[in-house]
Amino acid sequence: MQRLDFPLSILIIASLLAGCASKANAQSEEVKAIDSSNAPADLPEKSQPVGTTKSEVLPHEPPASCPVTVPQDPPFTAPEPYSPNAPFPTQFWFGSEHLWTALPIDGIWAGLPHNPEGYTQKVFWWREGYVWNEEPEPDLIVTGERLDAIAPRLIVSKATNAYASDIGSAMLVGVDFPTLGCWKITGQYKKSELSFVVWVAP
Repeated sequence: MQRLDFPLSILIIASLLAGCASKANAQSEEVKAIDSSNAPADLPEKSQPVGTTKSEVLPHEPPASCPVTVPQDPPFTAPEPYSPNAPFPTQFWFGSEHLWTALPIDGIWAGLPHNPEGYTQKVFWWREGYVWNEEPEPDLIVTGERLDAIAPRLIVSKATNAYASDIGSAMLVGVDFPTLGCWKITGQYKKSELSFVVWVAP
């Protein structure tokens, strides 16, 4: 009789252990399911500013698709008392006696100071007959748009006057480009309008 009881007791213990293991496995699967349901969803990527993408990397040189403004043919020469040619060796006069500006020969504005508003540049404008101290706040309107991508509007300061011996009487605005890229700038003054395109580079 003892020989029969021993195997029976082993079977009972084995059955109990199997039941405990099955219950433990069930609890483990339940914990995994709970952990999975509480796991945070993938966080969305931070939104990018309009006109830029996460992968946007712009070259220093303007691409062929950006029609940067080049010297006129024949080149514009400013009327007296201004210097016939731009007083800076890396720039050229562009426009007419009604409204003109000085632009980079290579069509590039690079390494501009950066602030929360964007990339900052000063833009000088001239007109025959304009006298800086007679019109300290000229009625010059400047606008801008990016040509190669959608971007926020160009930020433009109120026009003011400027004078120096090498540039004479001039009108001046400060602009902030919200992004790099291909930008068209337009100035309007006394029924005259002038537009140009520059590549704003890193």
